[in-house]
Amino acid sequence: MSSSSDQTRRTIILTAVAAAAHMAASNPAAAADEDLPGSDERPQKADVLVFAEGERAGEIINPKDLTLGGPPVRAWPKDPKTSVIRKGSRLNEVLVVRLDPAELDDETRARGADGIVAYSAICTHAGCPITAWVKGAAGDKAVLQCVCHNSEFDPRQSAQVVFGPAPRRLAALALATADGALTVTAAFGGKVGAQQAG
Repeated sequence: MSSSSDQTRRTIILTAVAAAAHMAASNPAAAADEDLPGSDERPQKADVLVFAEGERAGEIINPKDLTLGGPPVRAWPKDPKTSVIRKGSRLNEVLVVRLDPAELDDETRARGADGIVAYSAICTHAGCPITAWVKGAAGDKAVLQCVCHNSEFDPRQSAQVVFGPAPRRLAALALATADGALTVTAAFGGKVGAQQAG
C-alpha cells in the first residue's frame, strides 16, 4: 500500500515528464537546430550574421538594421551554404554594434565594416554573457558591460578592458558587407570567453 506522499511525488514526476515531452514535441526544430553538423563550430569565413533573439531571430542582419551608436544586437553566425546557424555553443554568440567610423581606432576600423564591429558576447573574466550597453565608468561613451562583475569593454578600441576584473579584451570578428548582409571575413581574433570557458 502506498502512502499519500508517494502518490503526490509520483504525480509531480509524471506531470514534469509529460510537460517536458510536450515541449520537445511542440518545438522539435529548436532542439534539432543545435544538433545539426556545424552548429557548434566557431564562426567561419563567409558566414553571415543573423539575429539571435526576438521576432527576427534567424533572419540575416542588414547594416541598415543597426542603429548608429548602439545598442548592440545579439547575433549568431550562419553558414550560407548549409543554412546551419552556429548556435550549438554559447561561445559563438556575438554582439554587433554600429559606431561612427571616426571614433574607432585604426585596428578596430580595419576589422569593421563601415563602423560596424562584432565581438564575442562572452566575458573574458568568468565567462558570463555580456548583456549591458551603458555609459562607461571611465568615460562618457557607451561601452559593453558584463553585469556579473562589472567588467567594461570599449568597442571603439578593439574591446579593450576599460573597467573591472576582466583580464583581456573580447575576441573580435572581422566583418565585411556583401549583398546587404554582414559577412565574417576571418575567425575570431583572440581567445573566446574565460580561461575555463575553453
